[in-house]
Amino acid sequence: MNIYHENILEHYKNPNNSGNLTNFNIKCHAHNPSCGDELEIKLELEKNKIKDAKFQAKGCAISIASTDILLDHIKNKSLNEIKRLNDKNLLKLLEVEINPARMNCALLALNALRKIK
Repeated sequence: MNIYHENILEHYKNPNNSGNLTNFNIKCHAHNPSCGDELEIKLELEKNKIKDAKFQAKGCAISIASTDILLDHIKNKSLNEIKRLNDKNLLKLLEVEINPARMNCALLALNALRKIK
């Protein structure tokens, strides 16, 4: 199994959602001590839906790509819809099997979003 599947590499090299968001309502963080990944996500809400989402991160290809893919997915969704996302939902979006040793990397962004009250 190649952990750097084409979908992962594309989102790692050319993330759609990387950058700063100045008009944000929610900010959440996550850290993966096993890999050293650091992540900050900012969300802009409009009428209780995600209007825009951006992230800034230092991390491996899997954590960066997973974050980018997840943020693409949550745009135009409500906070309640986001809170219902589970690990299986995200892993399906990634379109690649993740080695158990890299699971924390793949789930970093979802774990950050779970901190939203």
